[in-house]
Amino acid sequence: MRNTWWAKTLRILGIVLMSLTAAFTLMGGAGTTCVALNPTGWEGKFDSLAPFQWLWILFVLVGIAAGILGVRAVVLLVRGRRNAYRQALLALLIGTAINLIHLFASRALRGASMPVDAVLYTNVLTLIVFLLFRLPPIWQGVNYEKPAGEKETGKHAAAISLAATGLLTLTIQFLMAPTHTIGGVNWADAWHTALTTIGAALIAGGIALAAYRRFVPAPQPAARLAEN
Repeated sequence: MRNTWWAKTLRILGIVLMSLTAAFTLMGGAGTTCVALNPTGWEGKFDSLAPFQWLWILFVLVGIAAGILGVRAVVLLVRGRRNAYRQALLALLIGTAINLIHLFASRALRGASMPVDAVLYTNVLTLIVFLLFRLPPIWQGVNYEKPAGEKETGKHAAAISLAATGLLTLTIQFLMAPTHTIGGVNWADAWHTALTTIGAALIAGGIALAAYRRFVPAPQPAARLAEN
């Protein structure tokens, strides 16, 4: 399975899914900042969280940390580093744990937990996929810890991941509008300029990398050059 298109497709799918999960987790942690710093300032919707403000600040810090670990794992997966798979599992386990606690705390204190549910389910889905990858018949082909011959696959995955996370960044304010509209204001769009700039830059980077991979020939190995 190692050299088949199925193996390459699954390898790319894992990297793209990990990229989206890392971005979603990072934005989820950062997005909790508003409530964590000012739980009583949203028309009373989050007043019940005020006595536990320290916990919500912890959700912000750990959520952002999990997202950053996820981004680092994506870079390692693309490069095919030996500890890439373990780093991905670590980021997913932390993301799953912190968002699971966040979900139960939100439901207990305010009777609702969205959009934490979406972030949690994304982490759980990606974690399940990566655990399935470790099954021997699949791991033989997907194995992220043996990069030999997979550099082009990694570049392809990187280009798709950049474009996909860019699209997520550009649309997150609309996707989260139903749970973030308070007093007629969509607070998911509070960072409109920053999200638009980052999203556009990620998409442009993905297109540029894909174009580079398509039109710039890969360097030939030294042995092949010597033969020529």
